[in-house]
Amino acid sequence: MHLPRRLTIIGLAALSACARLPQTVPVPQPPPISVIPIPESLVRAPGLAFTITPLSAIVADTTTIGQRRAATALAAVLRPSTGYALPIVANLDSISAAVRLPPDTSRRTIIRLRIAADSGLGGEGYTLVAGDDSVVITAFSGAGLFHGVQTLRQLLPFGIESHQAAIRMGPWTVPAMRIVDSPRFGWRGAMLDVARHFFTTDEVKQYIDILALYKLNVLHVHLADDQGWRIEIKSHPELTTMGAPSEVGGGAGGFFTQSDYADLIRYAADRYVMIVPEIDMPAHINAALISHPELSCGRRPPVVYTAINVGFSAICPDSEGTYTLLDDVIREISAITPAPYMHIGGDEVQALNAVQYAKFIGRVQSVVMKYGKRMIGWEEIAKTALHPTTIVQQWQGDSLAVPVPANGDVILSGATKMYLDMKYTTATELGLRWAGYNDVKVAYAWDPATAFKGLGGARVIGVEAPLWSETIRNITAAEYLAMPRLPAIAEVGWSPESRRTWEDFRVRLAVHGRRWNLLGINYYHSTQIPW
Repeated sequence: MHLPRRLTIIGLAALSACARLPQTVPVPQPPPISVIPIPESLVRAPGLAFTITPLSAIVADTTTIGQRRAATALAAVLRPSTGYALPIVANLDSISAAVRLPPDTSRRTIIRLRIAADSGLGGEGYTLVAGDDSVVITAFSGAGLFHGVQTLRQLLPFGIESHQAAIRMGPWTVPAMRIVDSPRFGWRGAMLDVARHFFTTDEVKQYIDILALYKLNVLHVHLADDQGWRIEIKSHPELTTMGAPSEVGGGAGGFFTQSDYADLIRYAADRYVMIVPEIDMPAHINAALISHPELSCGRRPPVVYTAINVGFSAICPDSEGTYTLLDDVIREISAITPAPYMHIGGDEVQALNAVQYAKFIGRVQSVVMKYGKRMIGWEEIAKTALHPTTIVQQWQGDSLAVPVPANGDVILSGATKMYLDMKYTTATELGLRWAGYNDVKVAYAWDPATAFKGLGGARVIGVEAPLWSETIRNITAAEYLAMPRLPAIAEVGWSPESRRTWEDFRVRLAVHGRRWNLLGINYYHSTQIPW
């Protein structure tokens, strides 16, 4: 069939006219910025993006510990994934000696880490300025530089986590921008329960790496409970000999030697994470009483325990032997812990009366202070006479039943929002549900300034997300319960409330799934997140 010639001519003319119309050229969109926690201020700047090339270098005065830590951490991420040398040099003049320029090349790019006078951003704040030839991170301290490095890491394409240069997941670009950032709270923590299920030093290090990536700065380690005693006490080897070889479900248990513990502290310190130890008392202490039954005032004799019910154990507050043992324990742990804190638990005490409980907390508080530490305890300790330096850690529901004394310090760990061992939904296999179901939005969409009642005139110093280990048996299971809720709580603790919205966060968080895949981090694929 042939079209009439007239129609053919009209059609050709129309095509010719279309050809003469201005062509719509898609405008390149800037790459998404998915930094978590969201910075206090982030402004895109005009100009070309910064690109890491084979000629790039890291410039830092490596005579300072802070710059050396930050530069080493940055190089450890960048070198394996890019395949570039990325030398760490002390100044611009020494770059040419480290990386030779080809004859036809006259410029290179640098990442510069600077310690500068305090600019009002505190010990953990930083600025990051990215242009076509450099990224400059400036901070008052090494902690600020390290946090800036984590931001730079997240600004780069997710492939920077691959550690496989052969995959070629670049180009390694950062949009031109300026970031000014500092944390809302000084205490931004996570708690890991190694008592109910034991985690090795390597597994705990994996957890520390996650904390560091999201600018969390405290790892509270729950070292003893009814099911296991997890720290070597050299003056009382029986605590681990008899109390360590058990865990929930009947596993082998285990414990950290003091050398292991020191290794964890060094590893965490290099990432600006402070380790805070907890020995739970006067309840949750069955594992210690197995070797000291004469000190037991519990509801049943101490024996190896592998279930999860609580409240049956107690160490006798009226026995001087109790305080002799605990003095030795607190003395040894304090001596090997640089952090100025010692957590004594104090929760879920059912086998003692109020007078006995108050007497015990008062005596132990004095021991902790004698060894130069500030005592921390779960919120039940607020029922007793506390020293002004003692910190109360809130955990039950959305309010404190007993107000903290005016000007006392409080850490928020409300179970309904921050307990990572709660199930995400009714369909989640791992986790408990006594505090409700906590999907990612529950962990994120609240304000520490207004969410909890009964605080009175107390001062909230930060937030901490506990992960109790009744239902988990290895670090992979721990990651599944922690991720993606832990980054949500990290942003609650770091970012100004005015900068946070759920819709924005869920989109930014989705980008991190590919990063976690490369890092080998297990996580729950919440339907609330557009992965």
